[in-house]
Amino acid sequence: MSRPTIAGVARTAGVSVASVSRVLNGLPATEEMVERVQRAVEELGYVPDSRARSLKVGRTFQLTLAVADVGNPVYVTMMRAVEEVVSAAGYRLVVTTTGPDVVDEVALVRGMARGYADGLVISPLRVDDDLIKSIRECDVPVVVAGNVPASAGVDTVRANSPKGMLLAVEHLLAKGRKRIAFVNGPVDTVPGTARAKGFADAMKANGLRPVAEVEAVDFTFAAGREAGRELLSSVAGSNGASTAKARAAAPDAVIAANDLLAVGLMHELAAVDLVVPDDVAVIGMDDSELAEQSFPPLTSVNLGSAERGRRAAELLLARIEDATRTPRRIVVQPTLSIRRSTP
Repeated sequence: MSRPTIAGVARTAGVSVASVSRVLNGLPATEEMVERVQRAVEELGYVPDSRARSLKVGRTFQLTLAVADVGNPVYVTMMRAVEEVVSAAGYRLVVTTTGPDVVDEVALVRGMARGYADGLVISPLRVDDDLIKSIRECDVPVVVAGNVPASAGVDTVRANSPKGMLLAVEHLLAKGRKRIAFVNGPVDTVPGTARAKGFADAMKANGLRPVAEVEAVDFTFAAGREAGRELLSSVAGSNGASTAKARAAAPDAVIAANDLLAVGLMHELAAVDLVVPDDVAVIGMDDSELAEQSFPPLTSVNLGSAERGRRAAELLLARIEDATRTPRRIVVQPTLSIRRSTP
C-alpha cells in the first residue's frame, strides 16, 4: 500500500493542495477548511514528510537545548518549559549535554553549522571569549540562558542570583540565625561566580561575616556530601574532627549554591547527629523538585528556571522570525520557597 500524499489529502478533503499546505503549516484558514483537512488527514493516516518540508522552506523545524547536566533537576524544569513553547510553534526539541568544559560548549555551538537545527538555547556553565565569539558567528540563532557580557550582543535570559542570596540571608536573620556558612560550587563557573558575590554582598549588607565558606568540586549531590564533610572539619579546626567537636562548632545555618549541594550537605549533618533545622537551618537554590522531595523539605531560592526556559524559547522563536531585531537581555527575579529545613 502506497504512503498517503498531500495530493490525496486534498482530493479527499475536496480542497486544493495549497489549502492543505496552509492548514498543515498553521497558516490562517477558515474553520471549515481546517476541519475538512484534519478529517482527511485522519481518514488517510497521512504523516507529513518532514524532510521534504525542511528542504522546501529551508528549515529543519528542530531546535536544540544544550545544558551542562541533563540529570540536574533545574535543567529538567527548564527543558519542560522550553519544549512546551517550541512544540506549540511546530518545532521538535533536541536536548544535549555539554558537560562542564567550555571547550565542549564551543564545539557544540560551532557544530550548529551542520544544519541539524534551526536554533539553539544554551545554558553554559562556563563562559570565555571563544564561546562568545562562536555564538556571535553561529549560522543559526542562539539564545543564552545565563549571564554573558552585554557587549556580546546576543539574546540572554538570566536569574538574579545576588537578590536571591539576599532573600536567603535575610530569612535566616529573621529566624534568629547569624552564624551562617556558605557551600558554593566551583567559583570559575557562571552560577558559582554570581552566588559567591551575592552571598558576600548580602552578608556585608547585614553586618555579618561568614562562619565558613566551602567550594565544592561540582554542583552535584556527591559534591555536596564532600563539601559538608569539609565544612564540618573546617569549623571544628581539624581534618579529623570528632563528631562531638563538629557538633559544637557547627554553624547555625548554611546556604548552598543549589539544591543538590544542599541535600548532600544535609546527609552529612545527619551523619554527625545534627538535626535540620533545630541545630542547623539549610537553604538551597533553584527550588527544584528535589527541594520538595528531600527530608526535611528544603527551603530554597526559586530562581525561575521554568520562566527562564519559557522566555529563552520565546526569544529564540522571535530571533528565527526576525534576525535583525535588537538583542534583548531579560532578568528573572527570584522568590523564596520556605519549607521545613528552616525554623
